[in-house]
Amino acid sequence: MKTIGILGGMSAASTQIYYRELCRLTRERLGGLHSPELLIRSVDFEKIEKLQASSDWDAAANILNEKAIALERGGADLLIMATNTMHKVADKILGGVSIPFVHIADATATAILESGFRRPGLMATAFTMEQNFYTDRLAARGLSPTIPEADDRAETHRIIYDELCRDVVREESRSTYELIAQRLIDRGCDCLILGCTEVGMLLNQDNVGVRVFDTTLVHCEAALRAALQ
Repeated sequence: MKTIGILGGMSAASTQIYYRELCRLTRERLGGLHSPELLIRSVDFEKIEKLQASSDWDAAANILNEKAIALERGGADLLIMATNTMHKVADKILGGVSIPFVHIADATATAILESGFRRPGLMATAFTMEQNFYTDRLAARGLSPTIPEADDRAETHRIIYDELCRDVVREESRSTYELIAQRLIDRGCDCLILGCTEVGMLLNQDNVGVRVFDTTLVHCEAALRAALQ
């Protein structure tokens, strides 16, 4: 098994899910007492979030680039970044990194296409929904992503940063997310991307009326496949 390097902490809540899911998937795949070979570099999200908010993406990328290089030097055979939003500057983060990188949007697009869907709704941070670094990558694979209306985008973003990233799960927010998801379905979406690594704390296949693609779970599956090749 290859060693998976995880660039995490964005937020810590979702990085914990990555660790748990990779352990579960490895146990299911290999049986016995098997567990994944992992290196995790968890950064201080307070610093990254402030740089996001001030649109200083280059500074954030420089911080993560240093950590990515450290993961490779530490023995990682492949790299994943446990966040959707920071894939905006993935190319800068990967400067000087030579190990394979499993891109979260590519893994998600592959899972959607293999399942026969074409028009995903996307719930994520405002950065991921409103900027083109993510939706264009989906479109390049032949998908037609739809994002929520402006008010729903703002509320989706607020709940991620004010609640989920702080490990706060409110039933009121779950109901809000369910309504936003339903409005996307009403607009013709045939599936839903949980496009922030924390959104799965509120939404899942049990409370959404179309097929759900949780990017955290999809990413873990793709990373483990790469590690076992």
